[in-house]
Amino acid sequence: MWDLFRRRGFTPYVAMLFLNAFVDLGHKIVIQNTVFKIFDGTTQSALIAVVNAMILLPFILLFSPAGHAANRYPKPRVMQIAAWAAVVVTLLITFCYAQGWFRAAFALTLILAAKSAFYSPAKYGYIREVGGTDNIAAGNGVVQATTTIAILSGMFVFSFLFERTLAAHPDAKTADDMLRLMVPLGWLLVGNSVFELALAYRLPNFTNDSYHEAFSVRQYFRGDYLRRNIKTLREQRVIWLSIIGLSTYWGLAQSLIAVFPTFAEERLQEHNTVAIQAMLAITGIGVMIGSLFAGRISRHHIETGLIPIGALGIACSLAVLPALHTTLSLSLLMFIVGVAGGFFIIPLNALIQYQASAEKIGTVLAGNNWVQNVTMLTFLAVTASASWIGLSSSGMFVLLTVVAVIGAGYTVSQLPQSFVRIVFTALFRGAYRIDVSGFDRIPRTGGVLLLGNHISWIDWAMVQIASPRPIHFVMQREIYNLWFLQPFVKAFGAIPIASGNSKSALQEIKRLLKDGQVVCLFPEGAISRNGQLGEFRHGFERTVE
Repeated sequence: MWDLFRRRGFTPYVAMLFLNAFVDLGHKIVIQNTVFKIFDGTTQSALIAVVNAMILLPFILLFSPAGHAANRYPKPRVMQIAAWAAVVVTLLITFCYAQGWFRAAFALTLILAAKSAFYSPAKYGYIREVGGTDNIAAGNGVVQATTTIAILSGMFVFSFLFERTLAAHPDAKTADDMLRLMVPLGWLLVGNSVFELALAYRLPNFTNDSYHEAFSVRQYFRGDYLRRNIKTLREQRVIWLSIIGLSTYWGLAQSLIAVFPTFAEERLQEHNTVAIQAMLAITGIGVMIGSLFAGRISRHHIETGLIPIGALGIACSLAVLPALHTTLSLSLLMFIVGVAGGFFIIPLNALIQYQASAEKIGTVLAGNNWVQNVTMLTFLAVTASASWIGLSSSGMFVLLTVVAVIGAGYTVSQLPQSFVRIVFTALFRGAYRIDVSGFDRIPRTGGVLLLGNHISWIDWAMVQIASPRPIHFVMQREIYNLWFLQPFVKAFGAIPIASGNSKSALQEIKRLLKDGQVVCLFPEGAISRNGQLGEFRHGFERTVE
């Protein structure tokens, strides 16, 4: 992974990403902390939700033109334009700080987010160009780690400077007065933006202008791009379910971030924004650790068993959170929420990238981004509305818990094989070492018939653990009909078959294969007594006729 930094342009690229995230979060922290100091109760929660909504809205409205710009023009050029915009916007922000114009500075949050939305497709599209196709996963890892470090650094640096400045001027009682004190922080934003601009001109261009399709404003406003992307997303059930899961998670996360400061103030009587930001930062650390663990145990395969574990962990944590009354207990629970989030999002993201075809992956990822941001904005709108009608922060956590429980239940019901995978993995790891070979040979889409040798009663579990796709197993009818097993095997979509009466089973296998499903059968018909491959029974070949 560290070899990437030897590639031309990679170091300034990563440094630029850090500064971009640092600047974006810095202004948000100044505005958010000012809201936290001046307003309270439902007004405070609503304004914080509005700040987060202004950051999300441009990603919804601009994803088509931003994607078009990244396709048509060299990505370094797009990032240079965005860096110039950052310098201009941060200068305007600093001017608003100096004048004490809180409302104008508040509104400029939207303009700063629009710059980031325009810049985002080029930023992520440049990873493959600067790092190479063979390093795309490692490049994404560095980018994600860099962005997370920038976010955590921005939270601490700007919160610390904000609190230190206010401590020296306790007479500041209005939002406008507080902003006048934050001019040095504004110049810090400008300085970082200028440095980001200088780095943007050190990015080499690896591609030629070969995309000349004009962007149709008419099609954009008619929603043609949007309808086409949504249709593509829904073509594959696994991709669509993964996007829904990720969108629900990020929606819950946005609401949690919006509500938690008010909850901490009411429950802990905590008014120090640094302490509150630290508790939120602990969640980010948990996400990093959960993500690293998920990546580690998914070696050579995608461990989808972590998806229901993560969903249940998030739901249970949110259910317990309103009952806690100490800083330590809340911090520990926020860490658990983060770890569970890492378990949840890593395999879902991997499934989307695995399932998407090469010619549609750009559309899939852009559509995924759009759905996630629409969902986050919806959650924030509900959060703001609940605050305006007087729902307390504890009441909001109850509402979020209900959503999380419903989501966890739906996840487990739609992915029963995933939940059992992690159980069997835990049971068998002590006795067996699971090593997946030939993962890339499993077709990402379309019907697949797997034929396996049968050496033990856990063969089916091992095959399912290795496969990123749900598998329908063919099994003997007398075992299928056992009363204590039947609900379990039905949930897995198992196919019963009996000697001398296999016509209906073969027809069901044909139907599943035509529908693009994966079916596995053991043509030996019985477990091998000596560990050697036995003679295949006839009939399975008729499933592909």
